[in-house]
Amino acid sequence: MSRQISSLLAIAAVCVTLAPAPAFAQASKKEPVDCSQVKCLALTFDDGPGQYAGTLLDTLKKYDAKATFFLEGQYAKSRPQFVKRMAAEGHELGNHSYKHPDFTKSSEATIKDEIQKTQDAVKAAAGVEPKLLRPPYGMTDVRVSEIAEQFDMPQILWTAGSKDWSLKNVDAIQKQTLAVAEPNGIILMHDWVKQTVDGMPALIKTLQNKGYHLVTVSDVIKDEKLEPGDAFPLPEGWEQ
Repeated sequence: MSRQISSLLAIAAVCVTLAPAPAFAQASKKEPVDCSQVKCLALTFDDGPGQYAGTLLDTLKKYDAKATFFLEGQYAKSRPQFVKRMAAEGHELGNHSYKHPDFTKSSEATIKDEIQKTQDAVKAAAGVEPKLLRPPYGMTDVRVSEIAEQFDMPQILWTAGSKDWSLKNVDAIQKQTLAVAEPNGIILMHDWVKQTVDGMPALIKTLQNKGYHLVTVSDVIKDEKLEPGDAFPLPEGWEQ
């Protein structure tokens, strides 16, 4: 049992709502980035692969940027070509449930089924299974942590959000993302938001000009020593 779960057993339930809302990474042919020595930022895209994923992947490839995609199993199943390409081009694949229910309001059987079906869908599409879990809405508690531990997965939340799902404006999304970007940050975005994908070339160029290396979540959390079931960043109210 992980250190976090042990410390949480005295808490009835803790749910997280982050305001500012691999996994597998294919081996890169160049030297890996050391995020303890350079400015790193992990752009993460939830709920996909969305219909604009191909355009986003083109942009990431053009600027030699990596990202982490927390996939919904239903879309991994219906758009497997994107999932396969994500893995082939060195991006990280995470599990974001099959149909996006709130795990804290779901039965244990439902949670396990949601996770397993997504594992199966991603593996069928790309030949690999995610090693990171992002619970829908970033909502988690002791029970969800224990189930994540059973799947041998830490839970990855985010340090800040782009608010793209509500802003739906290229300039506003870029402004928000730049405002919350910080070294070793994990930014929440969505590849189904057209304005996010449309603004990505300019956003990536600006971030790179500011000295950021756009990397996967696993690059950012490398030194965190996370155990299965742990949540990172640690939600408010959780103890080490």
